[in-house]
Amino acid sequence: MDLKILKKGETYIINVNGEMDLYNSYKLKELVMKMLEKNVKSLVINLQLVDYIDSSGIGALIYICSTMKKMNLKLAIANIHGSVKKVIELTKLMGYFPIANSIEEALLMVNE
Repeated sequence: MDLKILKKGETYIINVNGEMDLYNSYKLKELVMKMLEKNVKSLVINLQLVDYIDSSGIGALIYICSTMKKMNLKLAIANIHGSVKKVIELTKLMGYFPIANSIEEALLMVNE
């Protein structure tokens, strides 16, 4: 899994590439926690290039989402598709995560 960070205005976009599984989902969690320590207020996680997610990946997203909600920070998860979308639907988390269909929509969500 590769993680690349872009900055649009005050919002940071994390582009995730590869599989989010037991072996690497901790990387995303660690990166977000480091960013929160640096007072990042809004974040978009782009899953466009993620084709596989397991329970560890879902757990990392839940942890990030709940941490940011507690801190009153803005988060959007963009471009969920294919098997990743199926897993999130099966776990009934579509309503829990702030989901956007595109980066543009995600940026609007976090900048409201």
